[in-house]
Amino acid sequence: MRRPGVATVVPMTTTIIRLLIVDDDPLVRAGLTFMLGGADDIEIVGEASDGSEVDALVRERTPDVVLMDIRMPVMDGLTATEKLRARAEAPEVLVLTTFHADEQVLRAMRAGAAGFVLKDTPPAEIVAAVRQVAAGEPVLSPAVTRQLMRHVAGAPTGVRKDTATGRLARLAEREREVALGVGRGSSNAEIAAELFMSVPTVKAHVSRILAKLDLNNRVQIALLVHDADLVTDDG
Repeated sequence: MRRPGVATVVPMTTTIIRLLIVDDDPLVRAGLTFMLGGADDIEIVGEASDGSEVDALVRERTPDVVLMDIRMPVMDGLTATEKLRARAEAPEVLVLTTFHADEQVLRAMRAGAAGFVLKDTPPAEIVAAVRQVAAGEPVLSPAVTRQLMRHVAGAPTGVRKDTATGRLARLAEREREVALGVGRGSSNAEIAAELFMSVPTVKAHVSRILAKLDLNNRVQIALLVHDADLVTDDG
């Protein structure tokens, strides 16, 4: 229990997550700063009120995670995410939105965002989401991704399906099996059990898939599997 008048000391072994908050509503920014700044392992390194401010702030403040609103004037969060994730050594992006079934959210996922949280998400869950993204884990299960895509995009057809099928054809047989597991929403442990592999081997396959297909994270693998129409609604 924290004693009155005694500052909290963060252990030297704690990794501090540098966070940039981007939202055009000053009240939302203030609330997020208050809420997230109270976590011992999160440091708010800056705020932006528009997507056009993000690039310069990222260069100056070097955040690990950017909490990005979708709808903003001048430059929206989608465009800012696309520009940001195209950079070398880009920070992770966690999309902040009001609607979970939104085409812009889906486009942000395709651009490399690691997931999204709703603005009415409980504070503790937003803190956990920031930590999860900083650790390299997506905050969006492939099952939720499929639901989102069905809602706003419908069944994959035509050029997108052919393109996705062609890209997945670059994978070796085992890599493809792992990719399908990711697309079904399976964890590394579940994929390992199903394919009789060790968890480290599954992780290695995931890393090779990301490198071969020039993807940023597991969410994009799931999107590609969906685009190829290889996973049914029941998984």
